[in-house]
Amino acid sequence: MYSARIIALGSLIIKERLGLSDRETTLQIQENPYLQFFLGYTTYVDEEPFHHSLLTHFRERLGLEVLAEVNGWIAHAALQAER
Repeated sequence: MYSARIIALGSLIIKERLGLSDRETTLQIQENPYLQFFLGYTTYVDEEPFHHSLLTHFRERLGLEVLAEVNGWIAHAALQAER
C-alpha cells in the first residue's frame, strides 16, 4: 500500500517542479511510470491516482511553512545541479 503522506507531498513536488495545474499533475502521474515510482508505487497503475481537487486539500493540510521548506529544498537542488 502506498503512503498517503508520500503521495501527497510527492504530488505537490511534481506539480511545482513541472509547473503543472492540479488536473495536469494527476494525468501526468497516471501516464508516467517514473512519476509513479517517485511516489512509491511498486508497479505501474494506469488510473488516476486521486481526484485532482485533492491537491488543494493536500496544500491546506501541509501548510505554507512545510511547502515553503520543500520549495527551498527543490530550489537548492536545482542550483546545485546547475554547477
